[in-house]
Amino acid sequence: MTGEFDSLWRTDNATRASVIVDAEDYFHFARLAMLKARKRIMLIGWDFDARIRLDYGDNTHQAPTTVGDFIYWLVKRSPELEICLLRWDVGALKTIFRGTTVFTLLKWMMHKRIHTKLDGFHPTGGSHHQKIIVIDDCVAFCGGIDMTGGRWDTRSHHDDEPHRVFPTGASCEPWHDATTALEGPVAAALGELARERWQRAGGHELAPVTGAFDCWPDDLEVDFTDIDVSIARTLPEMPGRPEVREVEALFVEEIANAKHSIYAESQYFASRRIAEAIGKRLVEPDCPEIVLVNPLSAQGWLEPVAMDTARARLVAALRQLDVHGRLKLYHPFTAGGLPIYVHAKVMIIDGRSIRIGSANMNNRSLALDSECDVLIEIDDADRAEAARVRAIRDGLIAEHLGLTAEQVAAEIEARGSLIATIEALRGEGKTLRPYAIPELNEVEKWLADNKVLDPEGPSEMFEPVSSRRRLIGRIRQLRHRNAWRRRPKAMLSPAP
Repeated sequence: MTGEFDSLWRTDNATRASVIVDAEDYFHFARLAMLKARKRIMLIGWDFDARIRLDYGDNTHQAPTTVGDFIYWLVKRSPELEICLLRWDVGALKTIFRGTTVFTLLKWMMHKRIHTKLDGFHPTGGSHHQKIIVIDDCVAFCGGIDMTGGRWDTRSHHDDEPHRVFPTGASCEPWHDATTALEGPVAAALGELARERWQRAGGHELAPVTGAFDCWPDDLEVDFTDIDVSIARTLPEMPGRPEVREVEALFVEEIANAKHSIYAESQYFASRRIAEAIGKRLVEPDCPEIVLVNPLSAQGWLEPVAMDTARARLVAALRQLDVHGRLKLYHPFTAGGLPIYVHAKVMIIDGRSIRIGSANMNNRSLALDSECDVLIEIDDADRAEAARVRAIRDGLIAEHLGLTAEQVAAEIEARGSLIATIEALRGEGKTLRPYAIPELNEVEKWLADNKVLDPEGPSEMFEPVSSRRRLIGRIRQLRHRNAWRRRPKAMLSPAP
């Protein structure tokens, strides 16, 4: 079922579509698909690391497994193949001299069919955050996984994982992520998006790839066939290009239209607009259950100040609206108690629609950075496809709880509730733990309220703080309005 939402760039058919969870499988299947490329591979990303290894399995194709060597090997093997690699310019400047990267780039640049560009077509303070691979305009990967260091992990998220290391050999934290594989006209649509971005960044004009090719990776299980897939984007306003805020509008519409449940995974929860949309639902007597899986804390030294403090303020405000106990936030942990970093961007509504992409639930993803999400909606009559959506959701919950999807599905069937199921099944070891609001000092409160480190668009990068809308002001208005509605009638009657 498509056409329910107005906030979409376009909707196209997918002859085959699959959801891929965690980078072990993504790197493996992306490599297999690229081995089938004949004309063009477009790699569009926030970051790439030429040193990382894509596969640890059986190398029957005798192809290199590190990104840098693999790309060069592909063009040497296939005389008609060209590869276009585009990444965010600011991030590239920070990492261009890491390890052997500079030598790999020089080797690529010497080959006439490997084209590399650093994308600077973004506002000051913004970034290009889309993560897309398009192969011969017939197969595309679109989601939240960057082909860079620190992303590789299995769905088991073992405490001791010998392959979960940076190229330097240093160990990485457990990492959870998700993407999609798409075949057919929707892949061609993503190819159009990639070519437009390539040219905006100063690349040469690229024509669509013509011809019928089979680039679907061998052995990748197909989740959906002959299904419509919609695309939503964030594009900040730039000279010659208007602002696009389809991602934001889709978040708001999905939350407003949910009937029974919202299951979401996001790296952050810091968006005022998304929190407002949730707040409007929480005051309703028939509010859907809302389960959000976040990392315990944002990465880095600066992001926790911005993202974690904003999350604390938003959740505190929303809990005062949650009179029916319908909102729960959780963090995943390994069997040994290590926090698993959630980088996935997933939203599953009522067990019948699934959305995966690059956009987080923060202000930057809604207005300042470039983003791309894909959405599959299932008609109520398509029971088999709806069952597949629920199986994907139950598999994600099971992954976090260290159980099987069948165990989770049985518990949901018995209890009729995602929250009750998680509460019944979570325990010690590999599990989900509830979010606890931390104590914030006054500086952290001020930073969160004024969105200093998470602006809502390019214009806010330079607005005086005093002129910005406060982060939780609208949620407070909802709380006061709801409190007034719940007052006894005698309190609302005029005095005699």
